[in-house]
Amino acid sequence: QVRLVESGGGLVQTGGSLRLSCAASGSIFSLNAVGWYRQAPGTRRALVAAINSDGIANYADSVKGRFTISRDIANHTVYLQMNSLKPEDTAVYYCNAEVGISRKTTYDYWGQGTQVTVSS
Repeated sequence: QVRLVESGGGLVQTGGSLRLSCAASGSIFSLNAVGWYRQAPGTRRALVAAINSDGIANYADSVKGRFTISRDIANHTVYLQMNSLKPEDTAVYYCNAEVGISRKTTYDYWGQGTQVTVSS
């Protein structure tokens, strides 16, 4: 069984920073592509940033230059550093990961989400 646990959300003022963590645990052979998504009330879940197994990252236009995704391969953890936060960044942030449980078998997992609230 594999679990993804997000942490680091909270309440911050406009212009502030937060760092989200997504820690994978369980029977993990490899942690492949990992993405951070967010969903605000009444909206669809949308990709914010993603990083592949080669460490190549991509970002939504709305967060480019403000957010940075990174990974700690040894500890199966992915981070999202969020700077210059804006009220429109307020959402529940979810981690999604493609996890290899063997050399040939991968599954897709979601975390439970962490709330980020940016006050104006």
